[in-house]
Amino acid sequence: MGRFRQAVVDWAAGGPEAADAAVGAGELARGVGVRTVVLVEGGSDLVAVEALAARHGRDLDAEGVAVVPLGGATNIARFVDLCGPRGLGVPLAGLCDLGEERFFRRALERAGLGSELTRDGLESLGFYVCDADLEDELIRSLGSDHVQRVVDEQGELRSFRTFQNQPAQRDRTVEQHLRRFMGTHSGRKAQYARELVESLDLDRTPRPLDRLLARV
Repeated sequence: MGRFRQAVVDWAAGGPEAADAAVGAGELARGVGVRTVVLVEGGSDLVAVEALAARHGRDLDAEGVAVVPLGGATNIARFVDLCGPRGLGVPLAGLCDLGEERFFRRALERAGLGSELTRDGLESLGFYVCDADLEDELIRSLGSDHVQRVVDEQGELRSFRTFQNQPAQRDRTVEQHLRRFMGTHSGRKAQYARELVESLDLDRTPRPLDRLLARV
């Protein structure tokens, strides 16, 4: 499944290797039995979805569910074209931030999967919107005190306190501090996506993540 995921990403990127990647993606889709492609914005979303599945005792790869990061929401149309009804013909699902919802909606409408899609319409197609983003959803579900304990367990509480004291941060809430802190270093969003999902009370799983996993 990892090879399928990479083949789709290479195919979407275009360039001289795209034709070979397209052939490889098609062969792998059939060979490993891909039954659903879940389109997410980036690597942290991939980590969160797979970590939550694991907490429920599920192995998405083994189930034929490929979670594919787009490398940015503006790339969604390309991936829908390649994996959806006009490409590989694999059922789709996905997760996006509130600010990127319009890109997902337009891509699905352009692919003929709906028209004038509302939020309910997106969900009927298996696409769920985080308010405002995945980090915000997880922070609200866990509470700021719990998230700060996770930051401490990662050995980053001192760095977080320094970040909070920056002039630009002083008028923001703790929740806003935490959300921004997670995006300050490469790889930190994915690091905390895993840690926060593993800390969740499953009864308080953010709705978009919960519904997405139930869908696939």
